[in-house]
Amino acid sequence: MPNTKSAKKALRQNVRHRARNLAKQKQVKTIIKTFRRTAEGEDLATAAEQLKAVYKTLDKAAKTKVITKNKAGRLKSKLALRLTKARSG
Repeated sequence: MPNTKSAKKALRQNVRHRARNLAKQKQVKTIIKTFRRTAEGEDLATAAEQLKAVYKTLDKAAKTKVITKNKAGRLKSKLALRLTKARSG
């Protein structure tokens, strides 16, 4: 347990930040799963729209340092490639 006033405040902040970060991580995972399911299906127009939402979510997560910029870039690249393959295949 924290002893000093500043340590108590830091603990409170840590709890709030952790909850917020976990919620954002869950949101990222959920939207990626949704996109992947749609891309596997026949509705590629919806998948293209969802890809925009995925990009937005990943960029926001990277901006707030929930994930790194490189990870966001890797995921965006992989998902765009998946959509391209679904269109051609």
